[in-house]
Amino acid sequence: MNVRATRPAGMICGTAQGRGGDMAKISSTSVAVDRLARSSIIAFFVYCAGIGLTYCSQLIIARVVGIDTYGMYAYVFAWMTVLTYCSTLGFDVALLRFVPTYEAQRAWPLLQGVIQYAQRRVAFIGLAVIGVGSCVILPWASTPELRNTFLVGFMVVPVLALVRLRCSVLRAFGGVVSALAPDRAVRDGMLIALVSVAALVLGWRVDAPAVMLATLVSSAVALACTSVVMRRRRPAVLGAVMPAYDPPTWRRTAIPLVVLGATESLMNRTGVMLLGSIADTKSAGIYSLAFNIALVVTLPRIAVNTLFAPEISGLHARKETAMMQLLITKASSWTLGAGLCMAVGLFLLATPLLGWFGTGYEAGVPALRILLVSQVIAAGAGSQLYVMTMTGHEQSAAVLLTCSAIVNAIASIFLISWFGFTGAAISTGTVLIIWNAAMGLFLWQKLNLFPGVLAIFRFSDRSTQRGAVGGVPHVPNLPVWISRWSKAERDSRARGAGRGTASTAKRRSRWLTSIIRGDIS
Repeated sequence: MNVRATRPAGMICGTAQGRGGDMAKISSTSVAVDRLARSSIIAFFVYCAGIGLTYCSQLIIARVVGIDTYGMYAYVFAWMTVLTYCSTLGFDVALLRFVPTYEAQRAWPLLQGVIQYAQRRVAFIGLAVIGVGSCVILPWASTPELRNTFLVGFMVVPVLALVRLRCSVLRAFGGVVSALAPDRAVRDGMLIALVSVAALVLGWRVDAPAVMLATLVSSAVALACTSVVMRRRRPAVLGAVMPAYDPPTWRRTAIPLVVLGATESLMNRTGVMLLGSIADTKSAGIYSLAFNIALVVTLPRIAVNTLFAPEISGLHARKETAMMQLLITKASSWTLGAGLCMAVGLFLLATPLLGWFGTGYEAGVPALRILLVSQVIAAGAGSQLYVMTMTGHEQSAAVLLTCSAIVNAIASIFLISWFGFTGAAISTGTVLIIWNAAMGLFLWQKLNLFPGVLAIFRFSDRSTQRGAVGGVPHVPNLPVWISRWSKAERDSRARGAGRGTASTAKRRSRWLTSIIRGDIS
């Protein structure tokens, strides 16, 4: 018998008294969604402040040093960003999995060990980058200014890598704001202060090496702040335990993740790197500015990701696929709505916005608009890369990303030769959409998860097909479900629910899954 025909929607909460176990499941889900919402709002405003400082620093650099020198700085910094992701060895993401797991298991020696192991390996690789990079760039650099910018940039790599690593530890410990502020607000704020004082107060000539030196100093300050906060937020018991190590397990997890991090960074900066290598640094600077502005659309998704990854990891470990689908769909709807609003404003104001950065930057308007459209489409797909990595499919994610990066590089070489930085935008935007489509297909086939906001149409379609009350099709929606679950949670707490047996847990899991699939409302 169709459940919808015999159980009206309002009876779900009405029967909560006899289903204490069901309410316990609903309570945990509602808490997870509410926690994600509250933390994402906090993270969103922190990222807004950080991204505002980033644009101020870009504006000051572009106006002070000019379009040519800014292009050189952007070109070198693109290389340093890719090297930073390589230097993290994937532990910036792996720690988001290991730290919550060891903390939940109270495996304090392993928790202490994985943090120490990651930091030492990352520091060693960062120092190696300085030595090897210096040997390579000295005979290769075409001008002294470019050479000096690279030499200072290599010293930025280990500092930024350690900042990313320690921010990941803070995120895993639940410190959303304390993890975001040093990397965004402190680093970019210090960069603005240093460049402004040097150029406007002291009257110095600020060239690309000087800007890179200011980046190094500001990154070092951010690292110091992160280190202090991490010591305060870590569990007190870690100071009294000897570390234990499990390198084989950590390396097996981290190796695919370093491929993911480095390849994603490379794909995002392929246009800047190729423009600076085969065209000129001026074109690289224009495209870099347009690309950075288009990244505003990803701001809501990055904010949601601050707690999205640990929540997905926990739901997957408990095999709560239905809850995972709900969280993915809800988070995707948030990121798409916010990202679309931002993209529309930037699309309409593209010409005056780029003009504010100085003469010559208006040429990047077509590239900016192309990138905005592709980022909105990607925002609707949600954080699929995080879902794959947090559910144990990091190797498949690495393969998909690597293939996409290769296609992007090949396409960019041809399109740049034909259309310049607009060709780089066409290549990057198209590959971004194809990559998200491939990840969505993988998640649907392997985990039975619909990508992003498409799950809303899945729910609506199933609800319309499977029944109606009084001849009127009933189409459930996620906000209504969340409202009912919140009420059910309050009812269950008031009645002391949640002490069911193992058989009750199985029944509530089946019942809640049927809600998500649209069997009942």
